[in-house]
Amino acid sequence: MKVSTDLGLLVIRTLTSLLMIFPHGWSKLASFTTKMNSFPDPLGISSQASLSSAVFTEFFCSIAIILGLKTRWAALALCFTMLVAAFIVHGNDPWMRKEKAVLFAVVYFGLFISGGGKYSVKD
Repeated sequence: MKVSTDLGLLVIRTLTSLLMIFPHGWSKLASFTTKMNSFPDPLGISSQASLSSAVFTEFFCSIAIILGLKTRWAALALCFTMLVAAFIVHGNDPWMRKEKAVLFAVVYFGLFISGGGKYSVKD
């Protein structure tokens, strides 16, 4: 790939992941014990498992994407999480409520297709 493409992927990976970590992933991680029994359970796997999954993807997979560590797998997990948030958790909400999750999903799908680029630890 060209240097400009790799730099573009680095910027997209880093900034999108920071926007996901702060406030989404970090707030769930920091308030895990208070949210674990009341967190939405859109897939029927329990509130604790749903919250654990959201924390894993929104916080830890975002860190992996920043580093460029298994970018495609982390992006796929985040894309799935954002689609669940948009179309199941907020399924009955107006488009404006779903739009942010859909935009994140689009970026993550693009990273799933492209990978992390040259400036990655291990894609």
